[in-house]
Amino acid sequence: MHDVIIIGAGPAGLSAALVLARCRRDIVLIDHGHGRNRFARNMNGFLTRDGVPPKEFRELARRDLSKYQIRCIDEEVVHACPEGNGFLVTLKSGEGLRARKVLLATGVSDLLPRLDGFMECYGKTVHHCPYCDGYEHRDQRIATYGRGNAAIGIALTLRTWSADVTACLDGEEADDSHIAIAKKNGITVRRELVTRLHHEEGELRALHFARGEPLNADAMFFNTGQVQRSGLPKLLNCAFDNDGGVKTADRQQTTIPGLFLAGDADKEVQFVIVAAAQGATAAVGINRELQDEERGTPAPPSHRAPTPSS
Repeated sequence: MHDVIIIGAGPAGLSAALVLARCRRDIVLIDHGHGRNRFARNMNGFLTRDGVPPKEFRELARRDLSKYQIRCIDEEVVHACPEGNGFLVTLKSGEGLRARKVLLATGVSDLLPRLDGFMECYGKTVHHCPYCDGYEHRDQRIATYGRGNAAIGIALTLRTWSADVTACLDGEEADDSHIAIAKKNGITVRRELVTRLHHEEGELRALHFARGEPLNADAMFFNTGQVQRSGLPKLLNCAFDNDGGVKTADRQQTTIPGLFLAGDADKEVQFVIVAAAQGATAAVGINRELQDEERGTPAPPSHRAPTPSS
């Protein structure tokens, strides 16, 4: 019986592992290696690591963890369930692992547009987060992509970084109010269906449409939604909010006793540095629960899991 199993070794899981290792906890860190930012050329906005490639960030984090006795498993988790006073986690290989607490750091998956040329540009000149990558395209020609209102919404955000922003609605209509605010803010609107991205080795050059002239662009940001990367939160009966994020309360506790969640899966501010902070916060909550159990003292009200909504 381990103290903690951490599922997901992105910034949230790695940060939690570091804090818990320094609490002398018996930890298993499990990851399948398909993190959300694996396509990104650089990871921005993380103090002291601004602009570092995600792969290098993970290597540096693993190097920090190597000083501690943490079992790291590069494999997929296929099942998890409460068992006795803890949880049973099953790997794809069939191995079963038991722990008193589980931290889900499984993140989300972006719903990627199915456009010719998209994947070649993704993470280089096509992005989903203006805060993460807008600065690198400041004052450039920026296109936004989404269905109707979604394209205008992200276009309005990107006006902070460029005056040359065009919202591409991909054949959908937008509300009159959205069209009006786009016009007020100098945003051009293209309603035609987008067919492909013209690029040179991942450097975006233009968007092509089913009809009409191509749109010359240096970068594109898309707003097409996201889903939970893992089915584990649903399998474990976590409560979700209206945006599809897993509900958490004080110190990242879910509605399931002993189960914590940190990172993008709660759909709060989705920055790498925020995910790392949530991982550290969850680690403190987990360690406090373990301490309470070891002392035989009940958890204070502020440390208890939230009550699920009906």
